[in-house]
Amino acid sequence: MSTSTSSSAGSRSFADVFDTDVVGRWAAPGRVNLIGEHTDYNDGFVFPMAIDRATTITVGRRGDRLLRVASTFEEGVHEASLDDLDPGEMDGWSAYVFGIAWALGRRLPSVEGLDDATASLDAAFGLDIFVESTVPVGAGLSSSAAIECAVAVCLADLWQLDVTRPFLASVGQLAENDAVGAPTGIMDQSASLLGRADAAVFLDCRSLDAEVIDLGFDAASLELLVIDTHVAHAHATGGYKARRASCEKGAALMGVPALRDVSVDDLPRAAEVMDDETFRRVRHIVTENQRVLDTVRTLRTSGPAAIGPLLDASHVSMRDDFEISVPELDLAVSTAQATGAVGARMTGGGFGGSAIALVPTEARDAVASAVAAAFADAGYAAPTIFAVHAADGARRLD
Repeated sequence: MSTSTSSSAGSRSFADVFDTDVVGRWAAPGRVNLIGEHTDYNDGFVFPMAIDRATTITVGRRGDRLLRVASTFEEGVHEASLDDLDPGEMDGWSAYVFGIAWALGRRLPSVEGLDDATASLDAAFGLDIFVESTVPVGAGLSSSAAIECAVAVCLADLWQLDVTRPFLASVGQLAENDAVGAPTGIMDQSASLLGRADAAVFLDCRSLDAEVIDLGFDAASLELLVIDTHVAHAHATGGYKARRASCEKGAALMGVPALRDVSVDDLPRAAEVMDDETFRRVRHIVTENQRVLDTVRTLRTSGPAAIGPLLDASHVSMRDDFEISVPELDLAVSTAQATGAVGARMTGGGFGGSAIALVPTEARDAVASAVAAAFADAGYAAPTIFAVHAADGARRLD
C-alpha cells in the first residue's frame, strides 16, 4: 500500500485526483437498526432499515491491476495491487475498499458457475475510486458498511460477477472482520444491500433469510429522529470484543452453538450456570431476539405506533444488561420519551454514537428542541438531530 498527498480534500472531486474516464457511479446507504442490537453475531434476528444518507463512489477504469482510492474526507490517494492484497497491511478508511476486493478473492471460489479466471479475480482490472458520503462517521449509522456495499456492487457490476446480494453482504462482513479488524455481524451490510423505501429488513442472521417488511411510518405520520451524541466509538476496540466474548462464553456454558438457541424460558437455567455479568449479557441477547420477533408481529397486527414499548425496553436492556450505553445516550432517550416520542433507544454498537426516537411528525421539533436543551443543561456537547427515512439499498446511479 502507498499514499500520496493532495490538498483541499473536502472540496475536491474525481477529476481533481484521477485522469481516467468515469465509467459509472454507485451508491449505498447507511442504516439505522430499529431493534435487534448485538444479536447478529449470535445467529439471531435483526430489523434494520437503510436510510436516506449514503456513500457515493465515482469510478474510472484503469489499464493495469491497481486499485487507487481517494475521498472528500481525507487528503491523499491510497493504492494497492489486486495481486498483492493483504488484510494485515490495510489500515484507515481505505481498508473498507481494499478489504472488499480481498474478500471477494476469498469468497468467489465458492460460487458455482464462475470460470476460474473470474473466481480468482485474474480477469479483474484496476479501478480509480473516489468516495463521498453523507453518512455521519461515528454516529452508529454504519458509514463503514455504506462504503463497503457501494464498492461491492460496483465491483460485481464492472467485473461481471454473477453473485447475489446476500453473498455480497457476506463479503462485506469478511472485509469488516479481517481487513478492518471489527468483529461485527452481517446486519449492516444486509441492510445497506437489501433495503427498500418505507420498509425494514427482517433478517435471520443464521440462515440469512431476509424479508422486507413495510413500516408504514409515512401513513401513520411518524418520523424517526436520529440523535447523534458525537460521543466517539470504535467497534475494533475492547468493549465490543469483550461483549462478543461474553456471548460466546454464555453459549458454551449453555452447550449451544450460539445464543440464538437459548430461549427466554431457558434464562433461569442460564442464571444457575454462569456468573452474573455473563448472565446479564446473555439475558440481553435472548430478550432482544424476542423483541425483534415481537416488533415484526406488532407492526403486522397493530401498526407502527404500537412498537414504542419494545424500543424502550430494548434501551433498558442495553443500558443495564449489556452495559453499552453512555450518559449522553441515556439522556437523549429519556428526554425524547418524556416529550412525545412513541419510543426511543440507543442504536448501533454502543459506547457512543446515536439514539433514535420514533415521534409523531407534529412532535418532531418539540422533541428535538427538548433534547438539545437537556444536553446544554447537562454540559454536554450539542447533539446533531435529524430525521431519516427508510430508503432503497445499494445501486448503480449511472
